[in-house]
Amino acid sequence: MSPTPKVVLVTGGAVRVGRAIAVEFAHAGWALAFTYRSSAAAARGFEAELRAAGTPALAIAADLDDQGSRVLVAERVQNEFGGLDALVNSAAVFPRTPFGELTPARLGDVLRTNLEAPVFLTQACAPALRARRGAVVNIADIYGIFPLRHHLAYSVSKAALIAATRALAMEMAPEVRVNAVAPGIAVFPEGYDDAARERLLAKTLLRREGGAAEIARTVLFLIEGVDTVTGQVLTVDGGRTVAL
Repeated sequence: MSPTPKVVLVTGGAVRVGRAIAVEFAHAGWALAFTYRSSAAAARGFEAELRAAGTPALAIAADLDDQGSRVLVAERVQNEFGGLDALVNSAAVFPRTPFGELTPARLGDVLRTNLEAPVFLTQACAPALRARRGAVVNIADIYGIFPLRHHLAYSVSKAALIAATRALAMEMAPEVRVNAVAPGIAVFPEGYDDAARERLLAKTLLRREGGAAEIARTVLFLIEGVDTVTGQVLTVDGGRTVAL
């Protein structure tokens, strides 16, 4: 009789970095739940692929900007899998918000997705995570440490998420560990041409893109590769922040 797999919930798991994280956990033998908001076709196709490969998988349509949806997601995962061992808060928005055009509503929208959703989804999942002495990883960004021009709302939201990671580590201890990964260049935003990509890569020490798979491996390491690391932010940026 095969052992019952551990269960992970990945937000924004249908596309880009979130999907790479989900794939990494599936390859490691975890049961997988992931949320999506607008990528229905990609989510359903990915769910079918995972199940065909033998991974217990559940795609959940959810607007995590809504508190009720956060609670329902936590409940649905527990109803489907009977518990939860890890939460990865990956879903985020990356809008351009020039300072002169910034409004309270636009700032609030970004904070709701990039800060409030991870904090309150963690709160909703806390009892299940405590019961299994689980772990949480938040996907932050180096722009939360070194702000990006014309992206004040995004930079502030990721700086706040880094602070929240440390605060949650205190709140969830000793049962649950909480850490963050701060990518530098993982997956380039859509619309970046070759010249823009080369310009950014030239700012790193290693002169190469790590890719989403490297972020995914780092997340898995923080969840199952260590037992006494909590409240930390692990930067994965090819040495970019060293060269700044």
